[in-house]
Amino acid sequence: MKRSGLTIALIHMGLVLACAASLYPVLWVVKMALSPAQSLSLSINPFPETVTFDHFRDVIFSYDSQGRWLFGRQLLASIVVSGATTLVGLSLAVTAAYALSRFRFPGKDAGMQTLLVTQMFPATLMLVPLYRLLQTLGLLDSWGGLVLVYSTSSLPFCVWMLKGYFDTIPRELEEAAVMDGASPWQVFTRVVLPLARPALAVTALFSFMTAWNEFILAATLINDAARFTLPVALQQYVGEWKTEWGHFAAGALIVSAPVMALFFALQKFLVGGLTAGAVKG
Repeated sequence: MKRSGLTIALIHMGLVLACAASLYPVLWVVKMALSPAQSLSLSINPFPETVTFDHFRDVIFSYDSQGRWLFGRQLLASIVVSGATTLVGLSLAVTAAYALSRFRFPGKDAGMQTLLVTQMFPATLMLVPLYRLLQTLGLLDSWGGLVLVYSTSSLPFCVWMLKGYFDTIPRELEEAAVMDGASPWQVFTRVVLPLARPALAVTALFSFMTAWNEFILAATLINDAARFTLPVALQQYVGEWKTEWGHFAAGALIVSAPVMALFFALQKFLVGGLTAGAVKG
């Protein structure tokens, strides 16, 4: 049934209103970042009356008492920790998920259920034993310890997600590769992994975002300001008696920019169905 012009106009109007309602809080953050004042404005106008980039300049060019460029070190910390977490977590999850999807072995179902149960408990519940464990291993106040904690925390979700996608890949493709003389490793790397690129992209993005935005564990396990990740660095603008809203908003926009860039870069991989029609039946 063909829709009338009025129906289409109402649908578009509703979508525009929904989009405006979603963007309103974001415009408020942009307003605080571009306004010269540090106080929180109570005006409903989401656009700044006076535009200044002083807050961004203060956040980016911040130095400590020793003359170290704090923002540069903190940005490097976030990139290293998030990138290493993604690499380590994805490397472990992709092999484990493929084994759980293709092979039968004792304890498989119990292991999958155990991984699922671990997602019921927040990471803060394990904060004390994690702190003690890293202290014993000598990894406290280090990026390596933080990567280890983040990788193990995100691993169950990544394994479940990749395992579900591997289940949708037809086994006939692997059997055909074996008939052509491919080894199990070649089947995995040249047949399965290319077909699983959408799932790998989503899983990598999830791991990166989890490590990039996490605050509580990083604030507890890292004490040196030069090794803080960016979310922990933002906390310094929120004091007991005063909050520097301009600096906080500018820092929040800077922290959000890499994640947005990743979404745009990986958007072509976020659509499934690469295996549709791969098998003639």
